[in-house]
Amino acid sequence: MIKRKIKLGQQEISYTLKKRKGQRRMKLAIYPDGYFTITAPKWYPIYAIENFLREKAQLILEKLGGNFGNENIFKNKRNDYLGKKEEARKIILERIECLNQSYKFSFKRVAIKNQRTCWGSCSRNKNLNFNYRVARLPNEERDYVVVHELCHLQELNHGKNFWQLVEKTIPEYKKIKKKIRKI
Repeated sequence: MIKRKIKLGQQEISYTLKKRKGQRRMKLAIYPDGYFTITAPKWYPIYAIENFLREKAQLILEKLGGNFGNENIFKNKRNDYLGKKEEARKIILERIECLNQSYKFSFKRVAIKNQRTCWGSCSRNKNLNFNYRVARLPNEERDYVVVHELCHLQELNHGKNFWQLVEKTIPEYKKIKKKIRKI
């Protein structure tokens, strides 16, 4: 990973460049906290990557909404996480207890994390991990995330059996899944 800067319009923006051996094309990931990454094939020259970013300048600037890699933004996000972590834990644990009544799955621990792109995860060791922002989601979306991770306790994939388990508690899961992807 290489930290770089590029001037887009009137703004100098920080980004992270990741070069991957097996990567076939460039991939752009933009985060609302003023951070974005570009993943490119290992052999791509810097000028080609910067040309790609200039082509995407309008999209990048719109998505960043004025947050251009400012260190204070990251500090505020960290403080937000630390201030909301225990409240999020309480809300998520309540929803797990309620929603797990129909499944009766056992798990080891629940961790509340500050993640950029992931709402939740479930490990092979039966540990549940949730982004602290899940607690702020509307009820329908929050319950979907919780049920999704609970169902991974039995099915560690996204196969047919997994979705049948999710549907048992969240019959409208397809509609909710589309909504949460837009957040």
